[in-house]
Amino acid sequence: MTRTPSTRRVVTGLDAEGRSCVLIDGPARAYGETGGFVWRTAGHPADNSAQMDCPEAPFSFDLMQSGGSLFMLHEFPVGVGEFWHATDSIEYLVMLEGAVTLELEAGEVTLAAGDCLVDRGVRHNWRNPGPQPARAAIVALPAHPVGSGSTV
Repeated sequence: MTRTPSTRRVVTGLDAEGRSCVLIDGPARAYGETGGFVWRTAGHPADNSAQMDCPEAPFSFDLMQSGGSLFMLHEFPVGVGEFWHATDSIEYLVMLEGAVTLELEAGEVTLAAGDCLVDRGVRHNWRNPGPQPARAAIVALPAHPVGSGSTV
């Protein structure tokens, strides 16, 4: 992954005088080899009072079990192996670059740049047949389990 960590991340807040301002202007934090965190929250409603960055934590869907949220960038490398999984979340995905195939138990759909997906926690697998990496912005929020529930 070469582009995701260099993605500019701008976060607003309040300065010491209570005025709206930019608190952070820099690259998204990297996680693993294929993604970057933009932001995460610990619960709902979100606490917007802090004048600092959100806490760092390794990537995990467990971050949402307290009612929090994740906003991340993810790169799908060409030729990634199978990883069928389900989550106890609802995920809003916007394809930014390239194309990927979302495999489901009863079929598949190809998503290209500009396409949007609402993944409602069902069992699925991602496949990028190439020829280039694909990139998506994803917001994940906790949800009640469906089917047999989370596998990750």
